[in-house]
Amino acid sequence: MAVTESKAVLVNAVPPYGYIIANEKWRESVLVQGFKGSVKIIFEEQLGVVDFHLSDKSCILYVSESDIVAGNAYKRKIVRFRNANSGLQGIVVVEKTRLSEQYFNPLQKFVVLELGLNLLPVLNTAEATQLIIQLVHGESKENPFRKKSISRLLDPVVLTLVQQIPGVGKVKALSLLQRYSSIHQISQASAGDLEPIVGQATAQHIWGFFHKPLV
Repeated sequence: MAVTESKAVLVNAVPPYGYIIANEKWRESVLVQGFKGSVKIIFEEQLGVVDFHLSDKSCILYVSESDIVAGNAYKRKIVRFRNANSGLQGIVVVEKTRLSEQYFNPLQKFVVLELGLNLLPVLNTAEATQLIIQLVHGESKENPFRKKSISRLLDPVVLTLVQQIPGVGKVKALSLLQRYSSIHQISQASAGDLEPIVGQATAQHIWGFFHKPLV
């Protein structure tokens, strides 16, 4: 595996295309070993809560099955991740397994709706490795999460979440996502902003959905 040592990589540094800046704690991991031959790695001790930085100015936090089932400490970790990466696009990769599946929907709402981050579920570290390789070697060097259209990787998740809002079916969900580039933007819109897109009644439902306390 091609490994480049780094002694002075800034937390907000952007690696060259085809490289990843990885938190030092991942050095001997199975996940990183899977990058062999596909991605070049710069290990860095000063990334804090961030696990990986990509060349498209995005950063990744990995939430494992054990993180989820151990309690709510992982939520504080995700908040720190969001707060530490102003100007970068945050992606939370989550292990969705038989054990953690029961916790996934609340986690999904917390990450996407409350914090405005992107969430990508994986079955295990092997699948996470392949997902990160795809993000590094995408169709273009542009971050797919910065495009106005919804990333194909997130499409099913985003549509499913929007359709959980009372009164919003697939057609209205698609209309909303054509106007707003993320669910977080929808959550910040006023009922008046939403009314021309989905009608008065549904606009009120959407506003209430995002502003009432989550249980």
